[in-house]
Amino acid sequence: MNRYMELTYQIECLQDVAVVGCSGRLVRGAALDEFRSRLERLDHLRVLVLDLSNVEQLDAGGLGVLLLLRRWALQQKVQLKLVDPSPFVRRVLEATHLNSVFEISSLEEALCILRAPEPPPRYAVA
Repeated sequence: MNRYMELTYQIECLQDVAVVGCSGRLVRGAALDEFRSRLERLDHLRVLVLDLSNVEQLDAGGLGVLLLLRRWALQQKVQLKLVDPSPFVRRVLEATHLNSVFEISSLEEALCILRAPEPPPRYAVA
C-alpha cells in the first residue's frame, strides 16, 4: 500500500470551531479508528467541519465513521458540516442517499456561516 494514500488529517481549532482537513483514504482500519477517537475527544465545540476535498477513497467503514461522528455530534449538540467532498466521496454519499443526512457545503459557504454573528438573545416581555 502506498503511504500517501493512508488517511491523514490536520485539526485546527479556533474557539468553539474545529476544522479537520482530511486526505487520503477514509477506509476501514486502525487509522480510521484513531481518527474517530481523536475527534470524539474534542470538547467545547459548537461546530465541527470536516474538509473532505482531498479524500480519494471512502468505503463502508468510512461511511460508518461519518455516521458515528454524526451521532456523537448530535449527542454533544455540535453542528457537523461536511465541506467540499471530493467527486468520488460526493458520488458515494449520493448513491447511499447519505447526502440528505449530512449538512454538505462548500468551504466558502461554511466560512460565511461561521463568520456570521450570532443573533442577539431574545427576551420575553411580560
